[in-house]
Amino acid sequence: MPDTIELRSISHHFDTARERIELFRGLSCTVRADETLAIIGPSGAGKSSLLSIAAGLEKPAGGTVCFTIGGASVDALTMRANSGFIFQQFHLMPELDAIGNLALPLRLKGHRDAFDVAARWLEKVGLKDRARHRPHQLSGGEQQRIAVARAFVTAPRFIFADEPTGNLDMHTSESVAGLMFDCARETGSGLVIVTHSKPLALRADKSLLLANGRLEPVA
Repeated sequence: MPDTIELRSISHHFDTARERIELFRGLSCTVRADETLAIIGPSGAGKSSLLSIAAGLEKPAGGTVCFTIGGASVDALTMRANSGFIFQQFHLMPELDAIGNLALPLRLKGHRDAFDVAARWLEKVGLKDRARHRPHQLSGGEQQRIAVARAFVTAPRFIFADEPTGNLDMHTSESVAGLMFDCARETGSGLVIVTHSKPLALRADKSLLLANGRLEPVA
């Protein structure tokens, strides 16, 4: 049985000075660690909030989220410790070079071979010769490749990607998207992507549309 995330009748909203904005109500979905899932929809539909809830970063206003890893129920903190994250902004540490950025999450977990593992991932994403370059010396596409590798480097059960190609041109977007899906298949990590791009969404095993507070299969 694969590791899973079960969203059961999830509802969420946010409050402004004048009103309460309902993002969605009664959404249910199961995410499996042996598949890729894309969530597409218009701006303001709540895609990022849904992703944060699925990742255990945010609590829903209503409903329940059940995390299962290794056949056992776990809490949100354990879920986050077994997850990797990719964002539209690369969020690399500017004072660290490429290999240092990749080694950092491993070092924080106490891995003694952090730099050896980081070096293997640098080669895997085609940036072996950029190991000693800092983020400002890398192109946007190269920085996002580092960010993708950093998400996978600790062998997480799930990867959550929020508009991971939003800052990239079309050619670079396709390259980075291919890299994410390849890494997910190779490592067996579940991949959940929020995107505006329908072509990117359709590369996933399952694609869902979040719109008007409802979650439905992409036609």
